[in-house]
Formats: sequence, structure tokens, C-alpha cells
Amino acid sequence: MTAKQRWLDARWAFVRAHLPPAPARVLEIGCGPEGGFVPAMREHGFDAVGVDPVAPSEPEYHRTEFEKHQLSEPVDVIVAGTSLHHVTDVDEVLGRAAEALTPGGVLIVVEWAYERFDEATARWSFDRLPDGGEHGWLHSHHEQWLTSGQPWDDYLNGWAGREGLHRGDAICQALQARFHTRLLTHAPYFFPDLHPVSEADEQAAINADAIRATGIHYVATRPAAAPD
Repeated sequence: MTAKQRWLDARWAFVRAHLPPAPARVLEIGCGPEGGFVPAMREHGFDAVGVDPVAPSEPEYHRTEFEKHQLSEPVDVIVAGTSLHHVTDVDEVLGRAAEALTPGGVLIVVEWAYERFDEATARWSFDRLPDGGEHGWLHSHHEQWLTSGQPWDDYLNGWAGREGLHRGDAICQALQARFHTRLLTHAPYFFPDLHPVSEADEQAAINADAIRATGIHYVATRPAAAPD
């Protein structure tokens, strides 16, 4: 099983818990080449589609950016899994998301706050990188940081700037400005890439203040009238 599949499996329980009853209409923003949560949602009876420029070439997916996707009708739910910190304009995407939802429709977001990825959290993660097997994004960051010779914060902020990443706290502020927040919490994020480290192992380190929780779980509803 890949790290991405472990991540999807671990986060499916959170997404599933906040979906309305099937067969609600669901759109996933940034489903990625693996299809995101769409296969699981369709298996459970949801009318789910995914939108992503690199989405699978299958009928239930649309290979385009969400900002350019033309909906035939509003949807009951939008799911965004670690996609918002990559988009060009968060406000534009969230504005379109609000327009795409039915009044009272649900928004489920799983995100990452890169600004919470401090040196202690980085070292904890790098110390638990598995030997052999899949060479993931944390392996790459470990190698690039060591090669750079920079302090961790300088390396991280330089990388985030080059990638055009949005801070997690800025994403949360933009979400709260447009939607009625039902849940906002931080959560473990790195464990899928640290197998056999579990989500419980990472949560224990967070509870002990050894590391910071960098994942974001957010659930909200669209107001009766979409904000301008």
C-alpha cells in the first residue's frame, strides 16, 4: 500500500462521518491521479465526481481546474483533500465553492498547515523515515534540507515560497469568512509516510508536546445566501 492510499484510508472515516445520507451529490476538488475519495464515496452510494487537471481518465472525473469546471447543477457536498494550499487564489476557489453548493450544503476540508511544521516536528518525522521501499516527499525534504545547509525555518519558508503554498491559518480564515463553521481542529498528518508509525503514535507525540499537529480538519455549511 502506498503512502497516499494509507492517507486516503485514514481520512476516509473523517470524511464519511460528515457526509449527508447517500445518494447526495458530491464534488471533490483536487482528487489527484489516484481519484481521491471518489471511489469510496461512489461505493457507498454517493453521486460523486472528482475535478483535477491530473484526475483519472474515467467518466466520473473531470480533468480541469475547479475554477474552470462548469457544473450542470449545484451539489450537496464539496470535499477538498489537501488541495487548497496549492491553488493560485484561495478566495476565488472558495467563492466558486460557495456558489456550487446548495443552500445549507456541506463543505469538508482536509488540509495542511505548513507553517506549523517546525524543526522539532521535522526532526521527529525524519528520525522515523522508513528504510527502503517508497521514497516519499518527507525523504526528499530531509535530503534537500541537509544539502541546503540552512536553518530549518529558512529552508521551509523558502520552499513554501517557491511552491506558492498558502498558510494553513490563512486558509482557515478564508473558510470562516465564507461558510458557517461546524468543526475546526488540528490533527496528525505525517504518519502515512512513516509506516509503521501509526496515527495514534503521532497523536501521542502531539499530546506530549513533542511535535505540532500540522493537519487541519474543517467542516462547514454554506449560508442560505452565498456570500459575495
